[in-house]
Parts: sequence; structure tokens; C-alpha cells
Amino acid sequence: MRLLIAGGGGFRVPLIYRALVSGRFAGLATELVLYDVDPARLDAVTAVLRSMPAGPGSRLPIRATTSLPDALAGTQMVFAAIRPGGTAGRVADERVAQDLGLLGQETTGAGGISYALRTIPRMLELARLMKDHCPEAWLINFTNPAGMVTEALLPVLGRRAIGICDSAGGLVYRAAHAAGLALPEGRLDGVGYYGLNHLGWLYRLESAGRDVLPDLLADPRALQSFEEGRLFPQPFLASLGALPNEYLYYYYRAGEARQAMQAMASTRGETIHSQQQELYPRLAAAGGEAYRLWEEARRSREEGYLAEARAEGEHRDEDDLAGGGYERVALAAMSALCGGGITQLILNTRNSLPEAAEPAAAEAAEPRAAIPGLPADAVVELPCTVTPDGALPLPQQAPPESKRELLNRVKDVERLTVRAATDGNRDAALQAFARHPLVDSADLAGQLLAGYERAFPALRELWGGARS
Repeated sequence: MRLLIAGGGGFRVPLIYRALVSGRFAGLATELVLYDVDPARLDAVTAVLRSMPAGPGSRLPIRATTSLPDALAGTQMVFAAIRPGGTAGRVADERVAQDLGLLGQETTGAGGISYALRTIPRMLELARLMKDHCPEAWLINFTNPAGMVTEALLPVLGRRAIGICDSAGGLVYRAAHAAGLALPEGRLDGVGYYGLNHLGWLYRLESAGRDVLPDLLADPRALQSFEEGRLFPQPFLASLGALPNEYLYYYYRAGEARQAMQAMASTRGETIHSQQQELYPRLAAAGGEAYRLWEEARRSREEGYLAEARAEGEHRDEDDLAGGGYERVALAAMSALCGGGITQLILNTRNSLPEAAEPAAAEAAEPRAAIPGLPADAVVELPCTVTPDGALPLPQQAPPESKRELLNRVKDVERLTVRAATDGNRDAALQAFARHPLVDSADLAGQLLAGYERAFPALRELWGGARS
């Protein structure tokens, strides 16, 4: 299999390469193509890969290019992790919102809408070029905000576009570990999870047919042993009856999150931007030391994740950092799609169950929602069975009313954002900002959009192409 990474100069690309040359995914790819618009970043990442210590597997041929049509030709699998505007764009996503007293986070709230508005048009370009140059290829999307981006891609690529994120799978892994369970590799039969990307809940965790989640939620000591359990008070989790994805910290404890971010000397984006501005030239010139430098920077970056939710001096432990890894989620999905064996993963895909067995009945019936109470044609995040035919959602329980209302409201925001980015509809963008529960203000929506237009002049060009 020829694997193309769009965003091949990205900081985490070495994680994919490392997984491809060692362990159970060794041999999955026969060639790795790195595509990026920035040749300097490609040089730096290529230096890291070539200096990586040799493992038991063979080295994987690498080709780097800044030509997307050249990169796509003959490709069977595309992994997309692009960031239009780079880390400087992330700084603006966060800072415009934070300067208005709102949450300054890259995928949640106003920052996530801004990120999507400039990212969706670039991802649609990629999808259309795939239709021309490799129409049978699968697109595994890690480009954030992953749920919104994947929803925008479905009209072009259909079931061949699948969104991934390591956050939900990491939650399941850590909760199972805290409960003393060893989940079978690639099986999620006893796991109940529903939501949208960065907005979901683990609501069932079975062992031998018994749901052990209530016991875990009642055990303060066990909850304190992993990241999500520490983010929320134990009585709150017990009353909720579920474990929230870590990003729900920004909803359930919004005031604390804003205050902690305001108190920091720099935003998360500013810290990463500064680190990468200094690191990438060093990587390109480091020769055989490039991998060591990258690994040190990776660990430092992981330690800073969700730092606003931790007390000063508190560090993430190894169990928190070993929640599955986005590269292993991506490669497990790719392996199953290529016939390497059926697996089950939490993915972002359309909220519709497979059609009924009888063709006549399937044609007559409306699609059944895998997560009842959410639109069947919407992209959601839930456990799926992955086969060479794609990601097949597993049926979930209906979320309680309070969760369902939040999910539908944020899904409305996502769809307004997709419409704004796809059709160049500025009014839809304003509505998306205003309707988001972390903004909830038409006045702030106008100020946000004006601020992002100043930061990203291409947005004004996008509105110039409005068709509505």
C-alpha cells in the first residue's frame, strides 16, 4: 500500500512512521509519501525519520513532495492532518476569542469555528483532487476540527472519508485500566460511547456482561488515577452516570477554564508556535541527532496538553500518555480497510446503521440513527466495526435529554460552519458563532467574525464567492 500523508511536515508524522516500521503494523505500507506546502518542514521531518533508530522491521521508502497531484497519483490511502495557516493560525484562533473574554481553544468554541472556516475549503480541494487522481483511495481524516471536516467531505467522498481522533479511544483505555479490565484488542462490544468529536461520553463499560462503570464512578480513588477522572468532582461524575470526554471540561467547568487560560503567560498555541519556530530549523540541521531532539520536544508537548485543567506542578502520568495514540487508531483503521482483519474503533462517520437485509424494505425505510435523537445523516463519534467496506456504526443508547440537547445544538453549529465554509455564506458563519453555547451572543458573534477576518484575510475572499 502506498500511504500519503497530507500535512507531511507535521510534528507528529514520526509517530506514524515509527508505528509503520515496528510492531503489528510493520509491512502495512510499502511506500510513504509526505506532502506539505512548506519544503522546510518536510526537510525537518524527513531528517527525523532518517535518524530514527532502526527497529526489527525494515526501513520504509520515503518520498517528500510539495506537489499534491504528484503525491496523489497511485495512492491507495490518504491520511490528512493539515493546518492551514500553521501554528500562527492557531495563535489567532485562540487569541481573538480570549481577548473577548471567551474560551481560547483551538477546536472547541469560537476557535474551532475559525479553524474550520479556513480548513474546510482546503480539505475539499484535497477531496476533489482525490476523485481525479486516486478515486478508489480512502481518506483517513485527522485534520481538525475532525467532526466538522469529515462532515464537509462526505458529499464528495461518501463512505471513503472517515474521521479519527485518539481522545475517545484514550478515555476508554484509561477507564478500563482504572476499573481493572483488559479490553480485547480491536473489540468494543461492551463499550457504550456516543457524541460528536471532542464532545462525547463513555456511558457503559462491560466485563463478562456486567457494567462496571457505576462502580468506577463511585470510587474516588480509582477516578483520581487517570486524566478524565481527575478533571471533574466525583459526586458530579456519579450523578452524570457517565465519563465525559476530556474536552467537556470546557463546557462543564467553563468559567474555571477561561480563568486559568487568562492567567497563563501565553496561550497553548503561542507556546507551540514558539517551540516549533525554534525546533524545526534545528531538526533539519541535526543529522543523526534529529530523532532525539524531536522525541524530547514531543514529550514536552504532551505534558502541556490540557495544562489549564491541572494544578501548578502537576504532571500527566504514563497511563494518561499511553491511551492508544492517534497513529495506532489511524493504522488500525487502514489495516482493516485493506483487508488486514476486522476491527472495532471509535470513529467519526455518518450516524446511520447499515441498511435492512431486504432491499425493498431498505429502499422504503428512513435510515435508522445509530445514536437515537441525532440526525441520521450527521457525522457523529461512536464505536464502529471497520471492514474493507468502511466504518459501520454500532447501535448506541439514546442520550438523556440534557446531553441530547447539547449534542444537537453543537451539531447545528457544525452544520452552519460547514455551510459557511462550503458556500461562502457569511451569515451562516455569524449564526454558527452566535449559536455556540460557549459564545451564545449575536453581538459577540459579530466581534468574533470581524476579528477573525482581520487575522485571516482569506475569509473575506471566501465570502466574495457566496452563492446564497
